[in-house]
Amino acid sequence: QVELVESGGGLVQPGGSLRLSCVASGRAFRSFAMGWFRQAPGKEREFVIGTIWSGGNVWYGDSAKDRFTIYRDIGTRTVYLRMNNLHPEDAAAYYCAAKSDRRRDDWNYWGQGTQVTVSS
Repeated sequence: QVELVESGGGLVQPGGSLRLSCVASGRAFRSFAMGWFRQAPGKEREFVIGTIWSGGNVWYGDSAKDRFTIYRDIGTRTVYLRMNNLHPEDAAAYYCAAKSDRRRDDWNYWGQGTQVTVSS
């Protein structure tokens, strides 16, 4: 019912920046919550940052509080994750996610992931 397609991952040096994109398609989801997660090898899936599609509330994971930003382009139905001052520990597969109700514990739509590598 909802398809999420991420892009923008790649190789970046420590201290560099990347912008990840998530294009959403499918049914109307103006009341949905949108978010980003990441998972590094050997680690648990980690919530990074999230927002309501219609705007307003933003909630942060610990890693995103000072360096990451979520924003959207309504016209292209795209949610962005801007990551600044990247550290080697930020390297992970990053996933775009959506849920039909922000009060849900489970995120019921997921993208395929995009790989971020941070290395000199």
